[in-house]
Amino acid sequence: MIVWGLASLIPGLTPLSEQPFREPVPWFAWASIPGLLLYGAASVMMFLIHRQRPSAMLISLITAYALLAEAMIAGMSQLNWRLSWWEWHLLLTMAFVFVAYSAYLQFRREGSSAGLFDSVTLAATVRRIQQDYDRALEELVEHVRRGEPLAATRLSGKFRLNEGQAAVLDRAGEALANERELSERLTALVDVSAQTKIGLAEQELLSTSLERVRQAFGDVKIALVAEGKTEIGSRVYRFAGDDPIRHDHLLAFPLTVKGKLAGVLEVPVGRTRQDEALAATLAGQLSISLENARLYGELHTLFHQYMSPDVAHALLADPGQAALGGELKELTALFADLKGFTTFSERVTPGEIVEMLNRYHTAAVPCILNNGGTIVQFVGDALLALFNAPATQPGHARAACKAALEMQRAASEVAEEMAWKRVDDVEWPTFRVGVNTGPALVGNIGSPELRGFNAMGDCVNVAARLQAIAEPGTVVIGDTTLKQLGRGASVNPLGRLNLKGKEELVAAYVLTELT
Repeated sequence: MIVWGLASLIPGLTPLSEQPFREPVPWFAWASIPGLLLYGAASVMMFLIHRQRPSAMLISLITAYALLAEAMIAGMSQLNWRLSWWEWHLLLTMAFVFVAYSAYLQFRREGSSAGLFDSVTLAATVRRIQQDYDRALEELVEHVRRGEPLAATRLSGKFRLNEGQAAVLDRAGEALANERELSERLTALVDVSAQTKIGLAEQELLSTSLERVRQAFGDVKIALVAEGKTEIGSRVYRFAGDDPIRHDHLLAFPLTVKGKLAGVLEVPVGRTRQDEALAATLAGQLSISLENARLYGELHTLFHQYMSPDVAHALLADPGQAALGGELKELTALFADLKGFTTFSERVTPGEIVEMLNRYHTAAVPCILNNGGTIVQFVGDALLALFNAPATQPGHARAACKAALEMQRAASEVAEEMAWKRVDDVEWPTFRVGVNTGPALVGNIGSPELRGFNAMGDCVNVAARLQAIAEPGTVVIGDTTLKQLGRGASVNPLGRLNLKGKEELVAAYVLTELT
């Protein structure tokens, strides 16, 4: 425009440097008609875009095109110095001022000049801009997903944000990152809490918890009290109560078991007070987990060494089952004792008696437990085991007979191994086993101060009598048990026997094989 203005001042170079026309120029009116048509077409196209994407800027442009078309009409067939010439300039100026004012209003509302004329764009341009926005949003979501800073200064160019909007995006990103971090730490606390329910060993519990906690809290360290000291590396911690100890960029919290110091939890110092509160909660949860693990270990040792696992598990899950009383239930009872135990006891020392009993029971007990039986008592050289009580057990008669045969094989192996310990040609005792099936009263029997799980009834008594008549190394079963074994049981009938305490004769069989 500047070059054209200078060229217009040079005489003879352009028509503008010559004298103005004194009469209207006919061809100028005809030359303005294409301009009018183009302004009209542009206004229609803008209106169609406005119907799809309403915008104040589009309305202002349509108005501006109308003013420009009117200015062209005003200048048609008129001389430059007449009033219509100045009207042309005024209309032209009003058109551009109207567009500029609309842009100013949008700038005041949006706070940025970016995107003022986006509404004027064609459909292809809109699609391209939308693709750019989609890629920028994917980048934004990926930053949030990974918990990284949003880098709003870089994203602001893609979203065409002003400084204020970029600052808001930065704060939003920081809030999202903090929220994600908080969610991660709360999830870690829930996971650590869940570990207390599954009875993990102490070292396994701490190892599993530490691996999970480090994902959320960073470089966390745990150390247990050793030789009266609580230390991690070269750092020795002495706690006064439950207050944490600060050491450089670290926070140390005490881990306690039954109110006594048991270890230390060391976590990096957080950015907020909320981080410190979460770390304190983590220390409390780990203390609970550690105490539960140790208590579970003690209970496991005490319960499982003094009673059958089924009874121990039932009492741990529902202590109310320890109440006195019982229920009538069909079961299979297994009685076993050692034939020749009295003679053996008279010829050896008490220590050898204990050794012999422990060797036999060590071999026999797994045979019962592995087949689902519950050992309810040891009486000297004898033991009583129940099948289908307290836990329900399909096929309990077959399981009891299988356990009895396995016991005899295991006892025979023990006797062979210990043959060199015979004293004055006195052989080690040999197991004899009786098995019987029927109803019995099952429950806790005793007093409020001392009680035990047991079974009473004719079924149990018959099992004891069958054991008493069995030859050493054999298994004698009752008729009710044989009927439940079905095919695959090889037996030798003993006939109908007159058992002590029974008025009716009882059919008995020697079980030799079970397939």
